[in-house]
Amino acid sequence: MSIFFQNKFFKSSPQEILDAFLSVISTFKFTDVIDVVILTYVIYLLLKLIRETRAGQLVKGIMLLVAGYFISIALELKVVSYLLEKTLSMGVLAMIVLFQPELRRALEKAGRTKFGIRLFGLGQDNDEMKQRWNPAIEAICDSCVELSATFTGALIVVERQVRLGEQIETGTILNATPSKEVFGNIFYPKTPLHDGAVIMRDGIILAAACFLPKPAKDALINKKLGSRHRAAIGMSENSDAIVIVVSEETGQISVALNGNLTRDYTRDKLKALLEEQLFKDKTEISIGKKKLFSSRSERRKKK
Repeated sequence: MSIFFQNKFFKSSPQEILDAFLSVISTFKFTDVIDVVILTYVIYLLLKLIRETRAGQLVKGIMLLVAGYFISIALELKVVSYLLEKTLSMGVLAMIVLFQPELRRALEKAGRTKFGIRLFGLGQDNDEMKQRWNPAIEAICDSCVELSATFTGALIVVERQVRLGEQIETGTILNATPSKEVFGNIFYPKTPLHDGAVIMRDGIILAAACFLPKPAKDALINKKLGSRHRAAIGMSENSDAIVIVVSEETGQISVALNGNLTRDYTRDKLKALLEEQLFKDKTEISIGKKKLFSSRSERRKKK
């Protein structure tokens, strides 16, 4: 690799470099343009993914190594260039290991897209979803209002497409029907299950006292936010879950979704958000039926 750059690049005249560039341009095809556009878009997505995360600092370090490699070749520092060459030759494996959390989030996001859901037939019928979640939504909203009034801290995770098995294993399985009395008992201070998150699946309280992952941008989060809010942001970054937080200090109701935290929720506002997020686009997915997508006319008739 170093011999190639030394002989072909650094010792080439400007005219030879220009001729080589024109030779490449002359053989350029339309498929090559598509290839470059796709590669550019992938690089853009990768840069967007690692921006303002710990991976961003790692990328800077890798770029520094690459720059040092080219400089060592130009200055004919044989030992330094040899060591850097061997280091960079393991770059692909190192990238996979170092960026494992970011790659995992990227693949999970790809699986959560509408295309991924339709392709693999994920999801439930809209009527079935409403039947399971409508009573649960009412219980969540009533509980959050009551917990807010008594300044009782709470952390409720509403699971959607991404399964939260890893987090569920850290808690206690309940399989309980949601109600404000059940939520009140769980989050009552000094009880065994109050310290942690409740995870809900298919309209029931599946587990309590669950531990949630830390946010990737922990250092950039407002210092005034407590551990519950940080855990909520971390969970929403690692999944498509809706995470509801009731502040123990202020009684404020907040919601974390897709890594963003919004605050000052009332009962009506929280109910509207849950219904929108849980039931949106479900009319496009019909599992076990011949049609995957309902037409506009069919939707009008149902209304």
